[in-house]
Amino acid sequence: MALITIARELAALGDEVAQELVRLLGYRLVSKHSIEERIKTLGIAEEQLAKYDERKPSFFASLSHERDDYLHYLKTAFIEEAEKGDSVFIGRGVATLFKGIPGIISLFLTAPLEIRLRRVESYFHCDEKAAHHIIEQSDENKIGFHLYFFESNWRASDQYHLTLNTGVLHPALCAELVQCTLKRTITSEIEEQSALAIKDLKLGQDVKHYILYKKRVPIHFLEVSSVKGKVTLYGVANSLPLAETALNAAQEIHGDVHSEIQVVRDYNNVTF
Repeated sequence: MALITIARELAALGDEVAQELVRLLGYRLVSKHSIEERIKTLGIAEEQLAKYDERKPSFFASLSHERDDYLHYLKTAFIEEAEKGDSVFIGRGVATLFKGIPGIISLFLTAPLEIRLRRVESYFHCDEKAAHHIIEQSDENKIGFHLYFFESNWRASDQYHLTLNTGVLHPALCAELVQCTLKRTITSEIEEQSALAIKDLKLGQDVKHYILYKKRVPIHFLEVSSVKGKVTLYGVANSLPLAETALNAAQEIHGDVHSEIQVVRDYNNVTF
């Protein structure tokens, strides 16, 4: 199994490159719309998407539990789609989410500002001033989204395997370059490792969901690591019984679970 992730500037032809990759490789396309629809079926309302989806939340929105729900279900949706096999993903920090997993080719698409302006003017039927504002707002949203939710620099070259300029490269050529990279770097052994890594991600996400959303055990900063099926819980609990409840809940759906949850009494009254 191999996965291709695409991060893109507005008007850098992200959708066009994705379609060329699907045509050339026969991969599934996990589009913006399909992820939005999946997140909504998991429990995120339309108005919540507007607050958080590919944008930095406002000050008050950042204090809401809805923020944590959005990120949790976004990860769930991406992992579920990745489990289905060879896929092309677009946007929403997916390259950061899957960073370090074998069998991933991450792509960043850019273009010169002048070319982006002409494309936006044509698409939105607006003048250059309006196009400039649209581009600035989009870039700011994506920078803020990646920094806030993933603590990553959206434009940093070391986040990606390939950075391609669609101001000079046609989408079909971009797809061919990705195909060449796949052939030279992704072996059958790496594909097997990738499938196992995604399986571990899914297990960790399932355990986290069961503890927080099914059993509603209030563990602060809960994170769940799964390595070759061995699950470890991390976080902060207000009491030892709560930590034990979380461990017992995890063991209801998976036997091999270890807890590193720290107990801090009266955690809610602690100031930092």
